[in-house]
Amino acid sequence: MPLSKRSTLTQFLIEERRRFPSASGDFNALILDVALACKAIARAVAFGELGGMLGNHDAEAGGASVNVQGETQKKLDVISNDMFISANNWGGHLAGMGSEEMDEPYQIPGQYPRGKYLLVFDPLDGSSNIDVNVSVGSIFSILRAPQAVIDSGRDITAEDFFQPGAQQLAAGYALYGPTTMLVLTVGDGVNGFTLDPNLGEFKLTHHNIQIPHDTQEFAINASNSRFWEAPVKRYVDECLAGKTGPRGKDFNMRWIASMVAEAHRILMRGGVFMYPRDTKDPSKPGRLRLLYEANPIGMIMEQAGGRASTGREPMLGVRPTALHQRIGLVFGSKNEVERIERYHREPVAYKDDANPLFAERSLFRD
Repeated sequence: MPLSKRSTLTQFLIEERRRFPSASGDFNALILDVALACKAIARAVAFGELGGMLGNHDAEAGGASVNVQGETQKKLDVISNDMFISANNWGGHLAGMGSEEMDEPYQIPGQYPRGKYLLVFDPLDGSSNIDVNVSVGSIFSILRAPQAVIDSGRDITAEDFFQPGAQQLAAGYALYGPTTMLVLTVGDGVNGFTLDPNLGEFKLTHHNIQIPHDTQEFAINASNSRFWEAPVKRYVDECLAGKTGPRGKDFNMRWIASMVAEAHRILMRGGVFMYPRDTKDPSKPGRLRLLYEANPIGMIMEQAGGRASTGREPMLGVRPTALHQRIGLVFGSKNEVERIERYHREPVAYKDDANPLFAERSLFRD
């Protein structure tokens, strides 16, 4: 398709809306407001040190500030959060917002009208990579506000967001890399849009993305191997055993520490990503956040023909119980995720000493 013939995000959304003649247009407008925030963040990321964007965000009392997760905030974490809020709080489409960088739900200011949707987002996923110029991104999810909120116009509560991922109306992410991309699903497949810097418009460049069902590539943080549960150890050891092992083929291992970048690679060429539940901190049943990381990425994967899971059950069926709830996450090529789920179901004990992942003398065994 010649570049001049590519649909813009606006044109794409108009075509989608035509499938629902009674739609008001608020949903499209909300997605375009989110896209505007992503464009602003892309510009800030691109300037980097030239714009004074690198480094930690300093708290007023002195020293680096931390968010509700107990994580050190980067300058761009705070800036990106502000950009999401300023682009979305005034349009009358939202009843409220939830963010990784805010302890409590964000209430729409009284001077602005309130709408029928909820927006949850991680404004800058992978921000620990900012200072070393590795790709980062933003993740977002759109939910319908409970009818009681729409009817009464009352302030939202955390409980209003406690909807399983299957109830998401849309989900997406922006990737700030060599090019800026917006990957979006509105429940009818997954499409990718590339930001045209000359026009300042997202243009459709990747139509109906599909994830291969099989793969020879996996992503996991191997430094946590001593904390993994037996099914995960089994899966990784079988992959590393290569052609001579039970899988009968060689695998490559990847780890970027930016989930948006990991998800995008898997969408483009297949693979499986694992940040599973482990024993490192028994108080945290996982590392990633359910509402604004696992659920939106899960919806994208499922809409692209892949699978998303906790390792034990489908991710999109989990009902949240807290705004910042953590959870284990496995996603990617369908057959590999289903294999990991099967390993969790099988009662056979897995002995670490039978085929250990690591040896004391080096990273991988000879």
